[in-house]
Amino acid sequence: MAAREPSRYLARAVPRVLPPSSRPHAFLGRRNASDKAPERRLSSELNELESESSLATRVDEKMAKSFDPAARAKARKTQLPRGRYQFRSPKYYRGPLHPNQPPPPSDPSSRLYVPGPFSLPRAKQTYDSTIASDILTLCYVHNPPGFKPPPKAPRLREWDDSSPYHKNRPLRGPRGGDVLRLLRKPIAFNNIPEIKRITIHSYVKDAAGGNSSWLHVAGMAVQAISNVRVETFRSKASVSGWGLVPGRDAVAVKAELQGETMYHFLSKLVDVVLPRIKDWPGVKGSSGDSSGNITFGLDPEYVALFPEIEVNYDMYPPKMIPGCHITLHTSATADKDARLLLSATGIPFYGKIVH
Repeated sequence: MAAREPSRYLARAVPRVLPPSSRPHAFLGRRNASDKAPERRLSSELNELESESSLATRVDEKMAKSFDPAARAKARKTQLPRGRYQFRSPKYYRGPLHPNQPPPPSDPSSRLYVPGPFSLPRAKQTYDSTIASDILTLCYVHNPPGFKPPPKAPRLREWDDSSPYHKNRPLRGPRGGDVLRLLRKPIAFNNIPEIKRITIHSYVKDAAGGNSSWLHVAGMAVQAISNVRVETFRSKASVSGWGLVPGRDAVAVKAELQGETMYHFLSKLVDVVLPRIKDWPGVKGSSGDSSGNITFGLDPEYVALFPEIEVNYDMYPPKMIPGCHITLHTSATADKDARLLLSATGIPFYGKIVH
């Protein structure tokens, strides 16, 4: 009888050691039970096991009711340091191996976080719904199974070692030109060309010689049509006919547009300004920097067609309204893809198309 007592206590203690399972425990009592009494006793033990865990500690009810964090914060006389309750991302990025890494710009705790966009501009919606899928369809290249592309010649040529001065020299550029174009990858779903930013630049030669009124009017006009704070730049070259001295006078203004402001400006340019220009053939097909960036210019009378200037035309002296150069920076690596994107956006091209 005394030998059976430890075995009975051991049998009761074994289920307590095992963790609770999500499966029903009824099959444990149905194996070799002849009546419902052992099953009822086993279920009571399992309930006791789930309710009373060795990891949980009981808290006094009076202590739980007395815990009031709001009242505790109000009773605090001095504010806690910022590091106790607010995370601040590192100010500088010190490399991928540094223990303190800044969060991504989409994280609200990032220094670069910008809330929004709350409503997409019309041009952005058109790009997402129509233009992107059309470009992907037009530029799709199908390679059947087993296709092997032909080998490409090296972009840079080696020296033939016909001269001792060829030793340790860097590789030469391609034949027929001194410009090495960017490598063009096939367009897929993850690299469809899109407009990254727009730069508006206006050079005012009449601002040289200390006459800053021309520059002020140009800055006001560019800032009105772009809705962005402009930057001023001083001359770097010397032109005796215009009275330019390097580094003396500010003769140019520039505005950088990104995000929602960029799409609003693009909509005004395509839907309001360009259709009202008489006998305007479009942008030259040879424009571009071979890297997917397209630039074209607007005369002063065309800049006056923007709604922000037209509605307050009397505020600007007519002869002081400046012309400007507009650069559309795209993610394309070739001017051909950039022109395809801008043509779908609504900007026309004419003349010989240079790839």
